[in-house]
Amino acid sequence: MSNPVCPAHRSELRLGLVSTLFGGLLLSPQARAADAAGTNDVTKLPPVTVTAQKEAQPLQSAPVSVTPVTRSMLEDSGARYVNDAAMYAPNVFITEFSARKLSNPRFRGVGSSPNNPGVTTYLDGVPQLNANSSSLELIDVDQIEFVRGPQGALFGRNTVGGLVNITSARPSLERWTGGVTGGFGNYSFADTRLSVSGPVADQKLGFGFAGGFSSREGFARNTVTGNDLDSREAYFGKAQLLWHPATDWEARLILSGERARDGDYRLNDLAAVRANPFSMARNVEGYTHRELLGPTLVVSRTGGPVDFTMTTAGVWWKTVDATDLDYTAAPLIERLNAERNFQFTHEFRFASPKDAPIQLSDAVDLKWQAGTLLFTQDYEQDANNFFPFPVFLGFPVGTPAFRSFTQSKLQDLGVGVFGQATLTLWDKLDLALGVRGDWENKDAALRAFTVPAGLGAVTTQNLGNSYLEVTPQFGASYRLTPAHSVYASVTRGYKAGGFNAGSPAGTQEFGKEYSWNYEAGLKTAWLEDRLRANFAAF
Repeated sequence: MSNPVCPAHRSELRLGLVSTLFGGLLLSPQARAADAAGTNDVTKLPPVTVTAQKEAQPLQSAPVSVTPVTRSMLEDSGARYVNDAAMYAPNVFITEFSARKLSNPRFRGVGSSPNNPGVTTYLDGVPQLNANSSSLELIDVDQIEFVRGPQGALFGRNTVGGLVNITSARPSLERWTGGVTGGFGNYSFADTRLSVSGPVADQKLGFGFAGGFSSREGFARNTVTGNDLDSREAYFGKAQLLWHPATDWEARLILSGERARDGDYRLNDLAAVRANPFSMARNVEGYTHRELLGPTLVVSRTGGPVDFTMTTAGVWWKTVDATDLDYTAAPLIERLNAERNFQFTHEFRFASPKDAPIQLSDAVDLKWQAGTLLFTQDYEQDANNFFPFPVFLGFPVGTPAFRSFTQSKLQDLGVGVFGQATLTLWDKLDLALGVRGDWENKDAALRAFTVPAGLGAVTTQNLGNSYLEVTPQFGASYRLTPAHSVYASVTRGYKAGGFNAGSPAGTQEFGKEYSWNYEAGLKTAWLEDRLRANFAAF
């Protein structure tokens, strides 16, 4: 099977309006004065801050291979999905089976299935334990970071290849702003998005909302019916409240949701794809539907002897997809698959004060962070394959049409404890040590049967296992000059074990997987910070 890319010749026209509400689009007094004087300051690259190690730090100082895609880059490129933003990141590839439900990132060749990802996506600090909820429409996104290499010491399980870190734009506490964008193109493409943000109480309470609708026809055609297959359609939204009850305290509530109605998967025999990548023959045209809701609460305190952050979140999603499983015009196999999932995560994180490390001596400073994550996940799947003419698949003559069912309930409970300490010597050399311990327990109730009965084995199994893992990280970085630095790291990652409901009886359990990553990098800035060049070898 193969998943052909979208036609490269797709055209699109985007129209937009971005304004400052309750104010004019005027140059600042400083800008007008500079223009009148005829001055022309040297244009420099804007500073970029990343949170690839759970705390904000300049991109050029972060001792990790990370590519940030900022809000301006997303807007200028018209990126609507994480897959669009991935084009900026080397060694990053996102496989999409044409429906946004199945969007699997692969970093440096490491990837896996949705139920057990090798690269985990974090949305506003919340891990998406199942990749079915990771590919959302990009609205009110401030930055996407593609962090390469195992991140087990701070982020734990299922970051064996790296992580995708997505952060939402913060509501404004100073003035009301808003924007509307729209686009249309061939394949009946239509896209409309709006956003508004501003203070409800000046410097105390801010509100933000963004939402939109996007649709297009499919790129692939069904030669049996003449219809397109891989269409997309979705409504999506995000609402936020930002509250500053006191100078040092902040609370932020984020509610995201999406309702997607996508077409069938654009899959076919590999030889057929090579001959004609956008033509498929299906006697059944399927669909892929997904609904998702995710509330997140982040409470933080800064400015005291210890910084504190608490992130509590839930993620509800359900999907229903139908497809012609044999991917031919013959009536051989049809599949109907329903999945639903609920996850809850709760993380506490403590750290030394930002920009105020502990002074151990005149030449040595110490920064630290530590925390714990509790998570639960309940997943259910009800899938069945329909065989209308079993004789064509080698069944005995006279075998009636039947359905084979697999039903599963997977429950997951886990806790992780992490910590990292960084010593800075002579304001030039950083030595970092991080470690994390993860424990989780998984239970699976698996059932397989046929309707009518007697055409296949009936199995019912209740399985369970516990997993314990420790993932360390060692790192060193040295600032050669204010604009040039080198770093090296040794990190360990692992992918959790679990159960595969679709495997034959007795083979459902799979074990943990591990990786060690050895990396060295160079980060540089040239031409008065008009050019940045970063390198990594691993």
